[in-house]
Amino acid sequence: MSESILFQINESPDDFPAVLVEGVHIPDPLAERSAIYISASGSAMLQCSVQHLVTLEKWTWFAVESGSLLLRHGDLTLTLNGGDCCMIPPATEGVRLEIAQEARVMWIMVGGALSEAYMIRLGAVPQKIMKQGALPTQLTLAKHIVQATVRLQDVVESSSAQLQQLLWAMLATHNGQPVAMDAVLSHEIAKVVDAMRKNQYRDNFSLADMAALSRMPVETFRKRFVSEVGMPPQSYQLFCKMERAKVLLKQGYTVRQSGIEVGMSDPYHFSKAFKNIVGMSPSSYSKTATK
Repeated sequence: MSESILFQINESPDDFPAVLVEGVHIPDPLAERSAIYISASGSAMLQCSVQHLVTLEKWTWFAVESGSLLLRHGDLTLTLNGGDCCMIPPATEGVRLEIAQEARVMWIMVGGALSEAYMIRLGAVPQKIMKQGALPTQLTLAKHIVQATVRLQDVVESSSAQLQQLLWAMLATHNGQPVAMDAVLSHEIAKVVDAMRKNQYRDNFSLADMAALSRMPVETFRKRFVSEVGMPPQSYQLFCKMERAKVLLKQGYTVRQSGIEVGMSDPYHFSKAFKNIVGMSPSSYSKTATK
């Protein structure tokens, strides 16, 4: 392989990622008219090395599935561990990855006139690389997207329907809608997820509250939730609260107001939880996201 969609690859074999799978997708007319579609995706296993990214033409969702690496761009340094992702805006130059141990990564490039609006709904900030956590469901969907992109690129006149469904599922699960690891959530678990969303995450459900909503014993509910969603129920609730808080902070809410809106009236508790999930304090996030 002499070229890559994501990586700058020189002539030396040492510059090649250990494993690299990529696919380019040409959207069918229906997907193109929707103004949002997957244009390319891929995955790679990276050994200890420094990898330079090409100048990206489209919005790119980049995630670390396992391992860890440093992403550097100008004065910005992000530590990305397994389960972290970041959104890279178009025309971003000079991004490099420093891998100190083996890391498995995935990426999805999104095209169309609505690509920026889509990525902002996914947590991006225009013209800035933004880091956040990725739900296990999103990582699973990303794997399906890579597999489908690689398969469809070799199919003449292929339909984009499957990729479009997966693309919107990525956004749906990010916004707390009931999307399961493999298909759809069971009625019992979906009922709990919908209850969290109903009041825009202002409510604070205990594990017992959630189990009661599902009409299952607590331990049975916990195991079912982890199996279907990919993470413990209270961790999922906190993740969704912080995603809602990020939206509010970008809209100009104060840290205190944002905390109250997601059911966390103690600013210290809210700020601590936000930093643990997002990687920076809510005040720093507000300044970064609204510049």
